[in-house]
Amino acid sequence: MTEQAWPWPTGAATGIGSLPGTDIAEAQRIVLGELPTLPHLPELPARGPGADLVGRSAGLLVELPVELYAARWRIAPRPGRDLRRARDLMERDLDQLAEQAEEYAGPVKIQAAGPFTLAAALELPIGGRMLRDPGAVRDLAGSLGEGLRGHVEAVARRLPRASVLLQLDEPSLPTVLAGRVPTESGFGTHRPVETEVARGLLRDVIDAAGVPALVHCCAPDVPLELIRSAGAVGVALDLSLVTDLDPLGEAIDAGLGLLAGAAPTLPPASGRAPTSAEVAGRVRRVWDQLGFPRRRLAEQVVVTPACGLAGATPAYARAVLTACRDAGRRLAED
Repeated sequence: MTEQAWPWPTGAATGIGSLPGTDIAEAQRIVLGELPTLPHLPELPARGPGADLVGRSAGLLVELPVELYAARWRIAPRPGRDLRRARDLMERDLDQLAEQAEEYAGPVKIQAAGPFTLAAALELPIGGRMLRDPGAVRDLAGSLGEGLRGHVEAVARRLPRASVLLQLDEPSLPTVLAGRVPTESGFGTHRPVETEVARGLLRDVIDAAGVPALVHCCAPDVPLELIRSAGAVGVALDLSLVTDLDPLGEAIDAGLGLLAGAAPTLPPASGRAPTSAEVAGRVRRVWDQLGFPRRRLAEQVVVTPACGLAGATPAYARAVLTACRDAGRRLAED
């Protein structure tokens, strides 16, 4: 593999996105303090509708307004209160980020749902998921790409010395590709999206955003080759869900970065958070099984929790971020 520059520093650690609580200023202080080399814009779903992954991401769409209907997000005829709330929350988060991190000069990670997770969650005005209409999915991907470009610019304006890294959350991608997303009746499933179509739309979104992008998928059967060939610089996954190491080894060898989810998002039976030595050991073990040289590990791999931390206690969430940070440093010292 040729030498390449990664959009994160050696020995980096970061969070996946969500944290517990409703105080964005406090959440950002924790992230900036615990993850100084690759902070992320925290998401606080406990704040309610519009702070959840789907509502927050749908608020970025261009010329595709959304609204809440029977506790689900759907495409709306015109912008309304629900969309305004989602956008206000994001605006507040970015203003708070500017206040706390104005002088920050490294990479910063932002997250949004990817096109297929949105298509599997958002409903059409007439009912039914957007996924059932290939034309609607194409329109959604175009709207998302445009919205993400604007979002990246909004972050860059507030943090002029930072570089932006985009994470597309695609937990639904494997089920979309396999045709396992249930229809509204629950008696059937939506037709699978063809790999070539998925690759093309994902590439369109990544290209439109205009910054290095990675795809996060905390599900089994992550489509690693599709993600790599769509132009992503990295993949974020839960190491405990990786059953076959061969595809992961091939993707890493072909130049895909790895955000290794190595710390459990909820406390184990003992109740204590993992130590940095335990987290580092877990990443090291997988890397050694893959057979790659240790010198590449801290460059190509970023240490993360297994998934979002919204369901954890504030104390556990903070302890996990600290363990990930110190694990990254340990790996850099190997």
